[in-house]
Amino acid sequence: MVGLNTRYNGKLKCNPSCSAALKDGDETLRWIPVCPEQLGGLATPREAADIVGGTGDDVLDGNARVVTQSGIDVTEHFIRGAEQVLHIAQMTGAEEAWLKARSPSCAVQGTTGVAAALLARNGIRLVEY
Repeated sequence: MVGLNTRYNGKLKCNPSCSAALKDGDETLRWIPVCPEQLGGLATPREAADIVGGTGDDVLDGNARVVTQSGIDVTEHFIRGAEQVLHIAQMTGAEEAWLKARSPSCAVQGTTGVAAALLARNGIRLVEY
């Protein structure tokens, strides 16, 4: 996190390495904080969700779903949010995205998130923090 309360539970969970990179980074770089889940129309706080039946790539291909802990299908919100993040990345010329670990939107390692999968498909380098 970069200091924004966008987690599903509305709480802040800063990552020291990400915060340090933002603070001490190259001044010629632009950082644009986004939350795919919010951009997809979900509120904060919101019920936690997980990918069921595959990975973010599988969700994009229609072979897996994103479902909340109580069983509500929020797949379309996650896809819409991923598309919005990609649109922002393309509009700004982003070449790299720093993404939150263990997220159904942003995870890079393990079960790849929906936004991470879409960004990777479109040539954006992914960094998981």
